[in-house]
Amino acid sequence: MDIIKYDVYSGPNIGIYTKVNNQFVFVPNGFAKTKAENLANYLQTDYLTISIANTRLLGILAVLNNHGMLLPNTCSQEEIDHLKKHTDLNIKLLDIKYNALGNLICANDKGGIVSPTIDKKYVKEIEDVLDIEVLQKKIAGFYQVGAVMSATSNGGIIHPLTDEDDVNTFSNILGVKIEPATINGGIPFVSSGILANDNAIVVGTLTNGPEIMMLTSAFIN
Repeated sequence: MDIIKYDVYSGPNIGIYTKVNNQFVFVPNGFAKTKAENLANYLQTDYLTISIANTRLLGILAVLNNHGMLLPNTCSQEEIDHLKKHTDLNIKLLDIKYNALGNLICANDKGGIVSPTIDKKYVKEIEDVLDIEVLQKKIAGFYQVGAVMSATSNGGIIHPLTDEDDVNTFSNILGVKIEPATINGGIPFVSSGILANDNAIVVGTLTNGPEIMMLTSAFIN
């Protein structure tokens, strides 16, 4: 498995604007075709150009695994139809007052962690769409659990101040080893700078050598 450094819009926050599973890397409208093709090549996927809620903030707004995709209720029907036309994902709007779903939920194909800010009545819906079991819990004191953890079916990384007992709990829920880490030269909001599936990992250009070692330990060893 390769770890590749890459930039989006001349910056290292690759996880804010893009989203990936094992079939597609989703890139925003207006994204350069060559860069989309490069990402798809690195991640061994096809690419699909989309918008979410008429924005480019795909990573912040969407939750994605290989079973399904959760979208905020600010999405248009045209955006939903476009996704359904080009993918076989179980796609569902989550009708809650928060639209930054990607910041509030971390999921792989085995399990998920959901922010306690999301009403418990939506938990079953999240589990059904993504075909997983989830746990509602803060991470390192943060309600934005999707912003401070990133996971695939191979491994995961989490905010470096996360309690060891919590790391073990999350590892059990997600079914993979979770390692404390940072991205892009010390950023603990790891999802902002990583794009990972079961084939490869793409990180922001400011990610340094020790962080690459953390990623190698988390996802490869």
